[in-house]
Amino acid sequence: MTNVPEHIVCEFVEACRETAHLGLVRCSSGNMSLRLDSNRMLITASRSWMGDISADGVCVCRISDRTPMDEKQPSVEMGFHAGILRSRPDVNVVLHFQTPCGTALASRDAENVNYFVIPEVPFYIGPVARVLYSQPGSDDLADAVTDAMRTHDMVTIVNHGQVTVADSFAHAIQNASFFELACEIILHGGDELTPLSCEEAQYLLDLRSRKEERNV
Repeated sequence: MTNVPEHIVCEFVEACRETAHLGLVRCSSGNMSLRLDSNRMLITASRSWMGDISADGVCVCRISDRTPMDEKQPSVEMGFHAGILRSRPDVNVVLHFQTPCGTALASRDAENVNYFVIPEVPFYIGPVARVLYSQPGSDDLADAVTDAMRTHDMVTIVNHGQVTVADSFAHAIQNASFFELACEIILHGGDELTPLSCEEAQYLLDLRSRKEERNV
């Protein structure tokens, strides 16, 4: 892969496999991208299986115009990966995953699901946005997800899955794992579940904001 250090590609492949190992994607569902520099990104290739991906399933593309820089075809969701990386200079990794509990809640006829049932969600993820369904790979979906991600680190897409962003592979995978845990708790808890109080959630959100300010 031209001008991409081998160890970076290996780290990318390992992160993809870990994502699948944790059950965050299945078969060819999901995709991941990594910012290489100001105008280049790695992204999983179209129809690649993250669970057994190799360097052959990784593409290099330009962030500015989504143009492939090798002969491989990037993920159909290249639109929102590039859009997020353009609009969020603080983000290095974009992960689109599809988990059963998270997608079940996203697909219910309810826009105001309270995901703050464990402290990890307000502290590591923050408020969760919701995007209506559009065809995979469409400009409408890319624009909607990119716009939501300007002010959120987690977006759920109706009937489609979730997208999270972070500064590292570990943080992105952690976001996805904690989010699915919260969704599983919500589904299992039913109407008797009590989320964090507004005061408790706000305390954790404030801690998160102060942590981000220190990292600027």
